[in-house]
Formats: sequence, structure tokens, C-alpha cells
Amino acid sequence: MENVASFVAIGFAILAVIVIAKTAVVVPQQSAYVIENLGKYSKTLGAGFHILIPFIERAAYKHSLKELAFDIPEQVCITRDNVQVGVDGVLYLQVLDPQRASYGISDYVFAISQLAQTTLRSEIGKIDLDRTFEERAMINSNVVAELDKASDPWGVKVLRYEIKNINPPNDVLTAMEKQMRAEREKRAVVLTSEGERDAKINEAEGEKQRVIKESEAAKQQQINEAEGEAKAILAIAQATAEGLRQVATAVTQDGGDSAMRLRIAEDYVKQFGHLAKEGNTLIVPANLGDISSMIALATSIIKQDSQPRAAS
Repeated sequence: MENVASFVAIGFAILAVIVIAKTAVVVPQQSAYVIENLGKYSKTLGAGFHILIPFIERAAYKHSLKELAFDIPEQVCITRDNVQVGVDGVLYLQVLDPQRASYGISDYVFAISQLAQTTLRSEIGKIDLDRTFEERAMINSNVVAELDKASDPWGVKVLRYEIKNINPPNDVLTAMEKQMRAEREKRAVVLTSEGERDAKINEAEGEKQRVIKESEAAKQQQINEAEGEAKAILAIAQATAEGLRQVATAVTQDGGDSAMRLRIAEDYVKQFGHLAKEGNTLIVPANLGDISSMIALATSIIKQDSQPRAAS
């Protein structure tokens, strides 16, 4: 009897452990358990330790509330200009309502992945091949908007969709490479021509400035020369006038008349000697010996000129 009692006690202990293991639930952080009571939704348990009613309540679904990332396999899409391209991507989503994620759809990951592929094919078909490489952000945004509207009844929030690769066929890649090479060559030719044009414009502008500077310099030189000649003429005239005034003053003084006659005679003889040296032909005055009469004539002219100056 004692052995039977011990076996019964051990059996009750094992049963108690099994019941505790079935009823005690520890929910991890950022997780949610959906509890059913006899097959019907009862409640959603958050993080922590919970006790369930044995054999009546059970954790039917377990969801992670973290942001989840799923790879969307490559699929063939046809662009608006009828080019086939292979596109794959990454989908980011998060469970917001565990109850709806459990009972709204059987497999929300599979459903959203399939919807992402169909939506992507639709978006790629709206644009040309060249724009698919430029409009990735727009395509991603449109896919997220469509998926978010469809997944809202399932309690799932689609956060982001990112295109990883766009793979056109090899012949299309070759054609695109040729087109890009032609565009680069075209830009090179345009840049070269623009550089030559700018260089010619700069040369013409430099020549224009040079001509203007030279003309201004010539103009200033002529002005300076004219001013110099005018000042020289004025200085000569002033010096001549001053000389005449000095001669007139000297003639009116004592002995001035004799000095003047002597000076005239010297100049006469000097200039006559120069004429004899410079030319082969010499014109001799009719009365070469009457030098005194010539001196007297020159003296009278000088006196007549000096009298009005003195008077003034």
C-alpha cells in the first residue's frame, strides 16, 4: 500500500508540473500572445508572467511586435516601353494589432509579399525603362501606400519597401551603354565647342581692349605733345619779348647806340661769311663798301621799334 501511495503521489506531482507548465506563460518583451478560451478569442497577453486556466485557455498565436524585414524575390516586370526587367526588393512591416493579425488573414507575411510583387509590377508598367532607375523613391513610396491600405484590416503596418536591384536584359544593357557613351561624346564635343567659342570671345575682347588702350594712349600722347609745343612756343615768345625789351632798354642808355652799331656790324660780317662758305653762288650787295649805311639803316629801324615799346 505504501508503494501504491508513493506512486500516486509521484503521479500527482508530475501532473501538477504538467499543469503548471501548461498554464504558466511568460511573454517576452516586444511580443504578444493571443489567448483562446475553448477555441474562442479571449484576450491578448503582453510582456510578463501570466497564468492560464488549465485545459480551457491556451496561447493560440504568438506575434513579434518588432519591425520585421522580408526579402521579396526577383520577378520579371514589363516597363511602359515593353522592356522586361528583373526587380527584387526588401519589405519592412510591423504587427500593430495581434488579434486582427491572427484572425484577419491566415498568413499576413505571404499575403503582403504577393501583394508587393503585384503592386511593383503595376508601378513598373507605368514608366519607361530609363525612368525606372531615376524614380526608385517614387516607386517605393507608391508600393508602400498600396500595401498599407491593403494590410490595415490585418492589423499590420507596412513601413518601407526598398528596391534592391533592377536587372535589364543583356541586349538592353548593351544598348544603354552605347547610348551613354554617345551622350558622353556629345557632351564632350559640346563642351569643347563652348570652350573654343569662349576662347575666341575672350581673344576678341582682349584685342578690343588693346585697341582702345592704344587709341587712348595715342590721344593722350597727342594732347601732351600739343600742350608741350604750346608751352614751348609761349616760352620762346616770352623769351623773345623779354630780349627785345632788354635791347630797347639798352639802346636808350648812354653808349647803347654805339654798342648796337658794333653788334649789327659783327652780325653782318658773320652772316656774310656763312653765306660764302655754304654756297657756290654768292650774291654780293651793289655797294659792298658802304657797310656804314646798312648799319645806320638797321639802327634806325631798331630805334623806331624801341620808341613805341618804351612809350607803352
